[in-house]
Amino acid sequence: MKITDIKATTVTVPLEAPLRHANGCHWGRFVRTIVEVETDEGITGLGEMGGGGESSEAVFRAMKSYLLGHDPANLEEMRFKIANPTASLYNNRTQILAALEFACLDILGQKWNVPVYDILGGKLQSKVPFASYLFFRYANSEDGSGEVRTIDQLVAHAKDLKEKYGFTSHKLKGGVFHPEYELECYLALADEIGTDAKSGDSFRFDPNAVFSTEQAIWFGQAIENVRNDYLEDPVYGLHAMRRTREKVRMPLATNTVVVGFEQLAANILDTACDVILLDTTFWGGIRQCVKAAGVCETFGLGVAVHSSGELGIQLATMLHLGAVIPNLSFAADAHYHQLKDDIIEGGKFQYQNGAIKVPEGAGLGIKLNRDKLAEYAELYKELGGYPYDRDPLRKDWTPTIPNNRWADPEDERTPEI
Repeated sequence: MKITDIKATTVTVPLEAPLRHANGCHWGRFVRTIVEVETDEGITGLGEMGGGGESSEAVFRAMKSYLLGHDPANLEEMRFKIANPTASLYNNRTQILAALEFACLDILGQKWNVPVYDILGGKLQSKVPFASYLFFRYANSEDGSGEVRTIDQLVAHAKDLKEKYGFTSHKLKGGVFHPEYELECYLALADEIGTDAKSGDSFRFDPNAVFSTEQAIWFGQAIENVRNDYLEDPVYGLHAMRRTREKVRMPLATNTVVVGFEQLAANILDTACDVILLDTTFWGGIRQCVKAAGVCETFGLGVAVHSSGELGIQLATMLHLGAVIPNLSFAADAHYHQLKDDIIEGGKFQYQNGAIKVPEGAGLGIKLNRDKLAEYAELYKELGGYPYDRDPLRKDWTPTIPNNRWADPEDERTPEI
């Protein structure tokens, strides 16, 4: 079997409301590039890339000169062909490789009539638990709904998600407002939801590495009485994480400073992070994440599945990953419940008791809804991209690490986007 064509389509899919984070904002939508890899046997595999608010169509067109005629089963050859670790220093292609690997695994699963999880060693669980993933949000500019800015709004939003989807783990994305205010928010959240001992609800906080080490230690010590899964990326850099870990009594997690095998090796030799958040895009594919999970299993590190702003194709890769790794210690992250729609047949994946069932069909187990693909491709042409690392209401603001340029929680404005 040979690859005969690679097609890429950029879509933008609306969110319930703009999601604020330490480095900027998702401006009311996700922009994703949908990849289709065609073969001479009539089998097409699906991939997905995105996260920065921009189209990646051009780079996938450039990959044709590398991969036309390539056997999709030769995944290791493909890895070095397009993402050689020294050659690709000039044009880092890790995320490009990931989208193409998704599609090739989808092709192989369809060819052999097995789910991707069987190619990866067989599933250990049939469903993957997820955390609620809470954001501070601007109000939706169309109808004024969805704002999460105050403590009461945050708690109400978390309770609503718990009621709708059954989440028992709750992640707050911080780094937007001053740490003192976000500490109030986090403690109120834990107090309101975590008081039911039977539910066993747990919590995690992620300020996207914008705290100083001293702030991270102060914040971590202030939340030690909460039932924390972990404190995620409070600071940037392995050494700063080590300094924080020395003085905070809870696991530290990262998807920022350990996103490759060299960093993983350094972390094992002198531990800075207890939990590695594996992202099928950031690491260069599902197979790379499985390899990393094996290293973590050997050295007793926890793992979880990270979210980088997925539609249904990437979510399927996250589910297949979660199905096969034995040391999935925590509920996975997903932005998915923040989306209004998806581009796969059958509509969005459904949560049941805080978990999503692993698709059982051949390959990734999902198909494109061509009407939805066309609809959201047209919406992208109409709206264009957006700068993920900018805030629509803070035009002269630039995020720094560590940060001291916090947003104002008293600012009630709604961006027109």
